[in-house]
Amino acid sequence: MTIKTSTRSLFELNGKVALITGASKGIGESIARSLAEFGAKVVVSSRKAEAVAEVASAFKADGLEATSVAANMGRMEDVDQLIDATIEAYGGIDIIVNNAATNPVYGPIQKTDEGAFDKIMDVNLKGPLLLCTRAYTVLKGRGGGSIIHISSIGGLTPEKGIGMYSVSKAALINMTKAMAQDWGKDNIRINAICPGLIKTKFSEALWNDDENRERFLSKIPMGRLGETEDLGGLAVYLASDASAYCTGGVYMVDGGYAAA
Repeated sequence: MTIKTSTRSLFELNGKVALITGASKGIGESIARSLAEFGAKVVVSSRKAEAVAEVASAFKADGLEATSVAANMGRMEDVDQLIDATIEAYGGIDIIVNNAATNPVYGPIQKTDEGAFDKIMDVNLKGPLLLCTRAYTVLKGRGGGSIIHISSIGGLTPEKGIGMYSVSKAALINMTKAMAQDWGKDNIRINAICPGLIKTKFSEALWNDDENRERFLSKIPMGRLGETEDLGGLAVYLASDASAYCTGGVYMVDGGYAAA
């Protein structure tokens, strides 16, 4: 006789270890909290040790399981140390959320010099690649896992003013699909979330400009900008067994912007 698993239990993350980069604030912090609220042990990481330590302390004060590890995703040695520290803290890795990103240039694409290009690609693309490939054997050894790349609607159609950032996020979407093809046999699922314009410090140059904000709002069917809390539910779904047959997917959280 087949025993039916309750749908509610599929979303539980009890016993799972989740590593979230770019988690000192904004989308990364919000996703980390959502995963922790569903039972995951979370490792919050970002470049600044003090900032992620404050996030982890706030989580623990709310009864959640969390620790912090400082790491620069543009540096290979930091990526290795992040994986080692996560394993040392919790014994393994089941979930990775690649949220760390940078965009040092706002304006026409010709303003992107070689240094800015390298920085964008190192953090936004090479960092996720290195983290995933170095964690691959850990995930495989635990019977599989879930990787969530935080891309952008700019990765689907380039956004004015953030052209090279959009290029890096388009590459991240394609890397999501390539990894899904290669790692599906190991029960390692890889999906991408493409946020629209979310009100964070990172995107302030876009939404704090009246003309640009109104341009976005005119194209958003739901008529509002996104909040960081809008990402949590989808992240929990993709991290959990509720999405056990989902890999290589690209999910928009944009109020309908991409469909308009």
